[in-house]
Amino acid sequence: MTPIPLLLIASLAMQLPGGDAVRGDTIVRGALSAPVGSAPIGSAPIGRVAVEAISFPPLVFDPPRADEHEVLGVPVFHLHDPTLPLVDFALQLRGGTGNFPRESMAAVTALPALLRSGGTLDLSPDSVDRRIDLQALDLSFAGSGGGMTVGLNALTRAFPAGLKLLSELLLRPGFDAEAIAVWRGQELSLVERQDDDPASLAISAFNRLMFGDQPVGWVSTAEDVSRERFSEDTLRQMYGTIVCRDRLILGVSGDVTWEEAEPLIRAFLEPWPTCGSPLPTLATPVLRREGGVFVLPRTVEQSTVIVGGPGGVLQQDSPEFFASQITDRLLGGSGFGSRLLSSLRTNEGLAYGAYSVWTTSPRYEGIVGAVTATGAERTLQATRLLLRTIEEMRSSPPDPEEVGRAQEEIANGYVFAFGSPGQIVARRMAYRAQDLPAEWLERYLEGLSEVTPETVARVADEHLGTSGMTILIVGDPSRFDPGLDELGTVFRLFSDGSYEPWFTPPAAPGGAQ
Repeated sequence: MTPIPLLLIASLAMQLPGGDAVRGDTIVRGALSAPVGSAPIGSAPIGRVAVEAISFPPLVFDPPRADEHEVLGVPVFHLHDPTLPLVDFALQLRGGTGNFPRESMAAVTALPALLRSGGTLDLSPDSVDRRIDLQALDLSFAGSGGGMTVGLNALTRAFPAGLKLLSELLLRPGFDAEAIAVWRGQELSLVERQDDDPASLAISAFNRLMFGDQPVGWVSTAEDVSRERFSEDTLRQMYGTIVCRDRLILGVSGDVTWEEAEPLIRAFLEPWPTCGSPLPTLATPVLRREGGVFVLPRTVEQSTVIVGGPGGVLQQDSPEFFASQITDRLLGGSGFGSRLLSSLRTNEGLAYGAYSVWTTSPRYEGIVGAVTATGAERTLQATRLLLRTIEEMRSSPPDPEEVGRAQEEIANGYVFAFGSPGQIVARRMAYRAQDLPAEWLERYLEGLSEVTPETVARVADEHLGTSGMTILIVGDPSRFDPGLDELGTVFRLFSDGSYEPWFTPPAAPGGAQ
């Protein structure tokens, strides 16, 4: 039987009749005391005995589900919740930087921001902002490699007006010249400052090493936002390619019934043009498999170390995928309980943090590896420990208790996937966009519960071999501890992504390369 929390026992025991009080594990009656759980013959159970005799019906969590509809050929997910006088409207458009050539990257990246900040053909950006403030609307626009997301949150009474304004922004964009210039300036500033954060620099450099000249590996440059590549003309060209009805997925939740929402959504969709052609097919990335040690010299106090290679696993309903999720959690995805943090922080004191990554996609394999930051003089010691801890997932597989703990941690977080109606609808939309089944979350939890130490050991043995992994170090090589060349062939990495063999690493230069 599961132990009853001590605070609960004390709380219940202190409510016993007769003014009895609790001290430690005894009930005190004047000058007499008796162990909790003992009771006079013939009397009702008290204390621990009474608490442990209580039976509770099993807790059953029946999460709300979003209904799926179709309006003018567009899938629409709806969940009615009148708890608050608020409505959430969400929109996804397929088509992102991953669908187009490098020359279009800036225009596709800027599109969500400039749809929001560029006004409409009839309204200046300031006029749009005033209308948003007047109606207390919350509008959000964001983009990714696979598409664009738009969100509207409004009071129930303001939802029709908010939806009309959103339609104006999406279908009659102004792309204000000043807004375009501001976006270009901000992007150029980011390009100039991309070396300021060693951790971000390391991640972008590692992605470029692993994915090369593919969308995941692209790093923005001044050329990308030049007027030849990024202008109102190129922006409108990409807008016309992406913003069309056939690429849409919609969601609405909150204080609006489907009978109320359907005519509003129909009116919202009717002006949308149909798509003239399908999106360009996303190319399957080809990942680096040659390994090597790459040093990006920077004069910093701490070295950022990334070790990784191809993950080899797709996000799908398979024992291998579910086992990879548990393996990642045990290796470095569960904070202080993970092997990486125990090794590098708790046992050796080499770093404040260390974590693992095992990215997956329904279409292509991602990256499996580990990340940490450590003092420059202990760079190689920390790197070797990263590699050894990864290898130990193969040589010392987890026991049933370790696997069970990881499964329980994930299952206990299940309820947080249903924090709001908007969250539930957004997840269904994401599954549709990724061509995952509607019940993917339930199947995901079920699949994780079926993972055993044997399947973890098998997946780790197949995918966590470190001999072919790429090692990236951003730091000051003049301060590294000895043994860099013992890790493999060493290359000097430059800011533009090029590299060359580095047989005798010199002192780190004082500035950016």
